[in-house]
Amino acid sequence: MPRLPCVRHDCDGVLTIRTIQGRNGPFNVGRLITDLGEFAVKDTLLEQYEEGQYEGDFNVTQIFPSSYLAGGRFVVEVRATIKSLNLDGVDDLKPEDKEVAAEADPVDSQPKSTEVVVSEQTDQPAEVNTESEKNDHDGGNDEALFDSLWPLGTQVKLDPTVDRLKFRLQRNRLKDLGYAFDPREQIWSNNVAIG
Repeated sequence: MPRLPCVRHDCDGVLTIRTIQGRNGPFNVGRLITDLGEFAVKDTLLEQYEEGQYEGDFNVTQIFPSSYLAGGRFVVEVRATIKSLNLDGVDDLKPEDKEVAAEADPVDSQPKSTEVVVSEQTDQPAEVNTESEKNDHDGGNDEALFDSLWPLGTQVKLDPTVDRLKFRLQRNRLKDLGYAFDPREQIWSNNVAIG
């Protein structure tokens, strides 16, 4: 389906984020309500937020139709892509926002990413699939997981343009290392640098 540019980039609104349990583990989806309309949001940057309602200014770069199959139903929705956001306030979800609906994990609609790495033992290229990385990562190879973000400082800003499964691994590892996410600043903070 064609992606249409947004007529207006900066939109005041409310973004409701819900966490869904999927076959790849929990994932976040959003519903953005602005004066332009109501849009589904499935951007990777949502993965680091807790469930809640976030008021603020949203930089919307695209509005486009999208569809998926989930829970025995075919869903057609209007989706928005958020490039950045400036938050004014955060509230808990209302009971009506917590209703469980079948949602497709955005990872399942992405092409499988594979990267080539050189094996330390054989010096031969070996393919690494990010799906197997999610099962194999035990915290022992943080430098490879965080790439250019390594070594981790006391503040870390994750790059939402990386593979979504890798982003989730990075988020989970930061939590394991004692980092806390500040939704307004969009930064993970810890009083101890790692690396």
